[in-house]
Amino acid sequence: MNFKETLYKRLEKYVRVDTKSDPDSKTYPSSKGQLDLAKILAKELKSAGVINVGVDKHGYVTGEIGATMKGNRPVIGFLAHMDTSPDASGENIKPRIHRNYPGGKIVISKKMGVTLTPDNCPELIKCKGEDIVTASGDTLLGADNKAGLAIIVTAAEYLVKHPEIPHGKIKIGFTPDEEVGRGVQYFNVKKFGADVAYTFDGDVAGAIEEETFNADGVKINIKGKSVHPGTAKDALANALRIAADIVSAWPENRLPETTANREGFIMFTDLKAEIEAAEISGIVREHDLGKLKTMEKHLTAIIAEKKLKYPLADIKLEFSEQYRNMGPVIAKRPEIMGKLIAAVRKAGIEPHIKPVRGGTDGARLSFMGLPTPNVFTGGFNYHGRYEWVSLDGMNKSAEVLINLVREWAKP
Repeated sequence: MNFKETLYKRLEKYVRVDTKSDPDSKTYPSSKGQLDLAKILAKELKSAGVINVGVDKHGYVTGEIGATMKGNRPVIGFLAHMDTSPDASGENIKPRIHRNYPGGKIVISKKMGVTLTPDNCPELIKCKGEDIVTASGDTLLGADNKAGLAIIVTAAEYLVKHPEIPHGKIKIGFTPDEEVGRGVQYFNVKKFGADVAYTFDGDVAGAIEEETFNADGVKINIKGKSVHPGTAKDALANALRIAADIVSAWPENRLPETTANREGFIMFTDLKAEIEAAEISGIVREHDLGKLKTMEKHLTAIIAEKKLKYPLADIKLEFSEQYRNMGPVIAKRPEIMGKLIAAVRKAGIEPHIKPVRGGTDGARLSFMGLPTPNVFTGGFNYHGRYEWVSLDGMNKSAEVLINLVREWAKP
């Protein structure tokens, strides 16, 4: 199967729609571009022969492929998200294709000094000879998760054209606002009607994921006291300085840039500060829930120490639950990963099972009654200007989807 050119055409079309989500928005979806893309996707699904296609008031795109075999077989769902990360610009994305990657460096932008090499991205080494897609150096690419969208639409089109492939009913779902943790806030699992699902929202070819982080948000509010600096002794509480002190007090070995694999971290993501008031926002991530709570206790102890150090300030700390590790839910049904492993091997790749150092819609869906592991799409360096995706990896991902359909058709 070679879908590469079709996949690229779809990816190129999708990434040109600015769907950056907005964590501060009060609307759902959080950005208009997501609704624009939802309409495009619905039209393409209909053109591909998918039935019961619709876009609801929340921007969810759903569709269905009817069963090609008699008898009761599990209903399988395939999902991807439409938004891109707010961490980098998603406006005027200009995708570039680097054919037959020879190894060595890929210059994304000479002017801006954005260059990929096997040294700064070892995952590239395995992609020698493949077609690599990047942006132009001043935006992210948006392969997270528009590569997943292209993969699902392309595979769906193939399945509709090949009714000789045995399978039960298939459900398709595209969600908004995954990047800001609200992707399935209004998703109706019962109405969707799948027994099991897979998100196509992973990274390099072969990587499949049955675990995510446990995730909480953290917010620290500081109320300071402003007085004239000439008479500030024992009277000033500079909220800006206190915020900086708190951020720098967190251990260096528990940051995202100093951890890997199963190691957890706290990341401070936003700081708004002046003398009288400051607000620090951040995220807490750890695969082990007990260790996550230990990190939160450590930060609580730091805040307690700062309250003693700055008695004129009012410092408040709050944690909020975002999602939990889906691993224990998926482990209750081993056939879910068993069929995925078989589907990856049939695509000619040895599966690499690893924990997600992040989250997916699948984490929330798994606790909503729809166990949903994650499948690779062939990309890496998401959320920034160094993002890239291999068309060959995308092609393999589409193969895996089709293989999954066959696997679930077996008795």
